[in-house]
Amino acid sequence: MKNQKQTLSKQLIIIIFLVFSIAFICLGVVLPKTLIPLAENNVYRYLSEPLKFMQSNFDKDLSSSEIAYLYIIDQKIVTSDNLTEVMGFDNPLFIIKKIKHNTYGKFIYKHNTYYYYTIKAEQVTKIALTNDTYINKTKADILAAILPIVLGTLLIVGLILVIWSSIIIYKIDKLKSKVDNIDNEDYNHTIDFKANDEIKSLGYAIEDMRISLKSQGEYRNQMYQNISHDFKTPLTVIKSYIEAVHDEVEDKDKALQVIEEQTEKLENKVHSLLYLNKLDYLKDSKPKIEKIDMEKLINDEVSKFKWKRKDVEFIVEYDHKSVYFGTVEHWETILDNLLNNFMRYASTTIKINAKQNKIILYNDGSNIDNDLLEGIFTPFRKGIKGEFGLGLSIVKKTLCIIGYDINIKNEKKGVTFIITRSSK
Repeated sequence: MKNQKQTLSKQLIIIIFLVFSIAFICLGVVLPKTLIPLAENNVYRYLSEPLKFMQSNFDKDLSSSEIAYLYIIDQKIVTSDNLTEVMGFDNPLFIIKKIKHNTYGKFIYKHNTYYYYTIKAEQVTKIALTNDTYINKTKADILAAILPIVLGTLLIVGLILVIWSSIIIYKIDKLKSKVDNIDNEDYNHTIDFKANDEIKSLGYAIEDMRISLKSQGEYRNQMYQNISHDFKTPLTVIKSYIEAVHDEVEDKDKALQVIEEQTEKLENKVHSLLYLNKLDYLKDSKPKIEKIDMEKLINDEVSKFKWKRKDVEFIVEYDHKSVYFGTVEHWETILDNLLNNFMRYASTTIKINAKQNKIILYNDGSNIDNDLLEGIFTPFRKGIKGEFGLGLSIVKKTLCIIGYDINIKNEKKGVTFIITRSSK
């Protein structure tokens, strides 16, 4: 059996009901018991006051229908006329036996409680007696005074809770509707809550998330278009040269050379895309970090790239004291992609400086527009000369995996890439 959904309104009604029930229990059970000691002290004062003024004979002016008196004079017992009326029985000896030698107190007879107060003076012992009528009247008077105030307070508090909870429920329903329509552009996503509280902050957080999701969706669509464009271009060239060979308007050897170049370019793009997805999969894993011989690694990379453009001079410097960590595979990927980028944009010089535990790579090509710098490490973001690439994104993610960071700086002439140990 499925659990029934409990709305906040129902939960609030249950809470208010429980609060009122607890309040009634406190007022009807706990409070009266708490008031008993106070009421009993009042009874004893109520009994003692007349005794202070009474002489050895009963003073009818001081007599009361609620208080009976019992005198012991020279072993003789004298009672007031209302003893039976107040006590409900006429047995002075039983009363004296119950009192014993106590100054004041109470005793129970036939499920009724009786109170007494005793004053001894010379040959006279004066005893004032009463039943529980006074106590019950005192408790009733106190409850009659307190109950309306407490109930009125509870009603006001309950009303305030109902109003407050109604506002909260309205806000939550509004946020739920906003989440349900998070991808609906026609929905009014404005946050119009007046109170600057946590719910309003939550609403702003949801709005930020909606904008972020929308931005990601737009970026994803743009990325798919860019990927399609990036893959379609070499395929179009290949197809064109095949058709040209079939139509005998292009030399076969030249066509094969172009097709081979475009195939290699396409293969590199596929390899880069697969490697980028691999990095996303491995971003939370921790590779086995080891000390790297950076001088040998850079020399191998320079040897691999310098033949591609004989017009570019490589200048390499080391301090032989710096220490670098990572894996050979990761650093090869980083340097491969950076140098491959440099070979496209360098004019005449590429410098690599491995000192002070940093690696600084410089090429004397054109500066990078400031508008492009912000998203230059984002995959398939349109970059320099309108090209879409994955190289710099692969560099950034690979460096993050082995605990390094990279920054780009435009020089007066050229661009510098600075790799440093991450502070995180």
